[in-house]
Amino acid sequence: FGSSHFGSSFWLGFLLLGDLRLWLCTRSHLHNLAMVRISVLRDCLNGICNAEKRGKRQVQVRPNSKVVIKFLQVMQKHGYIGDLEIIDDHRAGKVVVDLVGRINKCGVISPRFDVCLGDIEQLASNILPSRQFGHLVFTTPYGIMDHEEARRKNTGGKIVGFFF
Repeated sequence: FGSSHFGSSFWLGFLLLGDLRLWLCTRSHLHNLAMVRISVLRDCLNGICNAEKRGKRQVQVRPNSKVVIKFLQVMQKHGYIGDLEIIDDHRAGKVVVDLVGRINKCGVISPRFDVCLGDIEQLASNILPSRQFGHLVFTTPYGIMDHEEARRKNTGGKIVGFFF
């Protein structure tokens, strides 16, 4: 192929068209893939936060896990949510959470960083809006608890999330 018949713009166009065809080919196979759930706790807290913003009184979150239940129990202990109703459907389970309108924001910290006892105060000031307001949730050797209880029990752990 001489340069008289096909200029460099032809080859550039052909290469781009080939890449586009390859991209479209790989793109068309993606619709067969199912979405996977990365973090059950993140989905739960996101659903609670969105329902709270919409002014809902209740929200149903699924699937259920031990970490989700313990996190919600910490929130309940501090009065951020009302009653929890755990529904066992012989699958992954569901939780119905009564909302009281106190949650401004809640979220997951991923990855779960190791936090020693001395770093809890600095982490709380970085994440929470005020020293008197909000809670960090840790998983410790003594169970899942908020940062104040972890300080009282003189233990560190891995940070799971926050709410305020």
